[in-house]
Amino acid sequence: MSHLFSPWRLGHLALPNRIVIAPMCQYSAADGSATDWHMIHLGHLALSGAGLLTLEATAVSPDARITAQDLGLYSEENAAALARVMTAIRTHSPIRVAVQLAHAGRKASTRPPWRGGAQARPGEPDGWQTVAPSALPFHPGDHAPHFLDRHAMDRVREHFVVAARRAALLGLDGIEIHAAHGYLLHQFLSPLSNRRSDDYGGGLEQRMRFPLEIFDAVRHAFPVERPVWVRISATDWVPGGWDIEEAVQFSKALAARGCAAIHVSSGGLSPQQVIPAAPGFQVPFAERIRREAGIATIAVGLITEPRQAEAIVADGRADAVALARAMLYDPRWPWHAAAALGATVQAPKQYWRCQPADQPQLFDTSAAG
Repeated sequence: MSHLFSPWRLGHLALPNRIVIAPMCQYSAADGSATDWHMIHLGHLALSGAGLLTLEATAVSPDARITAQDLGLYSEENAAALARVMTAIRTHSPIRVAVQLAHAGRKASTRPPWRGGAQARPGEPDGWQTVAPSALPFHPGDHAPHFLDRHAMDRVREHFVVAARRAALLGLDGIEIHAAHGYLLHQFLSPLSNRRSDDYGGGLEQRMRFPLEIFDAVRHAFPVERPVWVRISATDWVPGGWDIEEAVQFSKALAARGCAAIHVSSGGLSPQQVIPAAPGFQVPFAERIRREAGIATIAVGLITEPRQAEAIVADGRADAVALARAMLYDPRWPWHAAAALGATVQAPKQYWRCQPADQPQLFDTSAAG
């Protein structure tokens, strides 16, 4: 029996397999609202056979967006547009759907990648004033972010709470809190971006305080039977920055608060990073956090081959694997993985006719209606 295709419980959420579609920004929203592109894109991925689909980084306020074209959940219009997409997915797919709630902090107000990805300064088209734990820009030449004082931090926390409540009303199955890739919560965690002298800067306990407050607030605002978990960067890949030892301690603190899992990525905090990218290069971080923090982990990063993913789960290095670019390249990756591993996968009955002759049991037809 395939370990990758064995059932898994993410908190109380039952999943048919351990394949997670990682959040992938599309930079295609209109004032934070999902568009027809999201209907096509997410609908396509919902038919993939993966166990869980995670919506892209979804901003909790307009200034929390990475770009002006980011998805958001900060207005009733945002919620209504996303409800349309969710209705289509629920009607035609059994896949579970989660949302990644995010605040970009000093990495907000940028242009989409296909327009260069540079910062849009305040006063420029699609530009606004960014905020951060300390008034330190991401790039040396960027317009500096404003320092977040306690009052502003309270507003950010409330924005996360309101977005979490909207996610609950939309029927989303879980929430992933984005504390990775150099965005706001990661900025609080890393000593490279957090130079505060108050209760939220300095030692590890102080730097963890605000991200933990955000987790507690979201966990309280979201139904207890639905999981909340956190995506982290396990290291900044910069000497003197956030590292795996601190990531383990942060994961322990999250586990004690009822966090369902840690989605383990890395980098994104500093342009000085040097990342030794290779197949599965982040898996050792997920393995160590799983072992030392006693919490379920989701491994991600250049996981592209079915037997590679199978071995990660079978060897106990992570509880699940997440795919992003590999899913864009091959949206039927779970089908092909099931065929390679001798497993079955959920697929729409309209597609059953494509079942390969040499794989007569590839598709799970037990739920035929």
